[in-house]
Amino acid sequence: MPLNADPGVRAPALRDPAARGRVGWLLLALVLLWPLLQGSGFRLAPFLEPDNLRVIGNFLANFLPPETGSEFLGYLGRATLETLAIATSGMVLAFVVAVPLSYLASGAARERITLNPVSRGLLTILRGIPELVWALVFVRVFGLGPTAGVLALGLTYGGMLAKVYAEILESTDPTPARALAACGAGRVQALLYGLLPQAARELTSYTVYRWECAIRASVVMGFVGAGGLGQLMDQAMKMLNGGEAASILLCFMVLVAAADLLSTGLRRALDAAPQARALPFGWRSGLLILALAAGLWGSLRLLDMDLPALFTEDAVHTMGEFVQGFFPPDLGHEWLAKVLKGVWETLAISIVGTLLAAAAGLLLALPRWRAPWNLLLNVLRSVPELVWATITALAVGLGPFAGALALALHTAGVLGRLYAEALQNTPPAPARALRRAGSGGLQAFCYGTLPGAAPQLLAYTLYRWEMNIRMAAILGFVGAGGLGQLLYFELSLFHYAQAGTVILAMLLLSMAVDYGSAWLRRAMRA
Repeated sequence: MPLNADPGVRAPALRDPAARGRVGWLLLALVLLWPLLQGSGFRLAPFLEPDNLRVIGNFLANFLPPETGSEFLGYLGRATLETLAIATSGMVLAFVVAVPLSYLASGAARERITLNPVSRGLLTILRGIPELVWALVFVRVFGLGPTAGVLALGLTYGGMLAKVYAEILESTDPTPARALAACGAGRVQALLYGLLPQAARELTSYTVYRWECAIRASVVMGFVGAGGLGQLMDQAMKMLNGGEAASILLCFMVLVAAADLLSTGLRRALDAAPQARALPFGWRSGLLILALAAGLWGSLRLLDMDLPALFTEDAVHTMGEFVQGFFPPDLGHEWLAKVLKGVWETLAISIVGTLLAAAAGLLLALPRWRAPWNLLLNVLRSVPELVWATITALAVGLGPFAGALALALHTAGVLGRLYAEALQNTPPAPARALRRAGSGGLQAFCYGTLPGAAPQLLAYTLYRWEMNIRMAAILGFVGAGGLGQLLYFELSLFHYAQAGTVILAMLLLSMAVDYGSAWLRRAMRA
């Protein structure tokens, strides 16, 4: 007892004043989580039954050693180059789509800030339908091959690029553009000389980031026959050839790591202050432009796409007949009930997968010695969700639980990296003060570090959930439940009216997520 303490006065109890409220919120979360767990098919039995664990162990053992035969490596090299070519050609097409649409949709450099609702609606449709769905549709029209992947990337990423381009231009300082307009310049001149020089760095940085994402997406689209590493991976998994699948996964992780390094280097180069010189472009910019042109030329040569054939009368007639088959969508009560069940499964998969990933990501973000944990996080996030879904479906069986696990594995790698950076950037003073007052490490973290990082952690989690709900809609292509499985079955049976209803549900769900996440972000900032 301290010398100046009064023996007649009882020390106040050390307790959390907000404990009762936290327990109440926790119980409410568990009540709400229970039907979601049921909807996602969550179960621990596959991980507890000895026989099933033995099957999973044998399945994973088949991945070793990786296949290194010269014939297979030749196929692997060809598929890798094809994946890069699909991503590059798709991004060029997306850029061609995005530039005019962003000009029409944006209110930048207008005398009155008005937005084009028709262009905005078209952008919502383009980016609201996942690229895998577009790829599956184009495969039905043009057959197997990279053409479907390039067109799918061009449409989906064209909508994404146009939306972000428009927002970047609208957030740029309008003073130079207004000055040019006051001198008689038109809107095009005001954009090119008033806004574009200010926004060029951010526009280029986002385009490079989207190219990095396009590499991952091109792998995923191979699962529906759009060529590249994904198609090779799908064949290896269907034949249960673990050695080939392991080699493909290793190749893909190296490819993603190289894309990460390249995009990081380009972003740093964009952030550097330009050197004083007479010419507007230096030799590095000239080499970069030549490399981009050579990459596009090589991609088109490798893919050997007959682009003019896409605009012939026969191709347009075939596409028109195919699209016409989706209308009118089947709105019968029995079919709508199945679609609503698919929507519920998709929501459950996305929420349960994101929550599992948040818990795992936080645990992986805590250790101070980061090197081995960062390697694990990079492995988890390098493998696309659809590849994880093929593995988890073989491990725990077909159904929504395989999709939730696939989302959890991939998203844990993404959130773990973001969480670690957020925790490292949190001011250490509160936790240090609690430690000096006698608190343990867990108490100092929970009451000193975590409250300061909580808003950023929650923002990252909501952002990833917004992305996961779109991915959950297509994981069913490999048997992981939800709307994707429903769509894949109906397209396989040529039931286009029913498939049209599923695509419409995906689009409405994507729009609802966009508006809901925007509302949540505004509520968090308030």
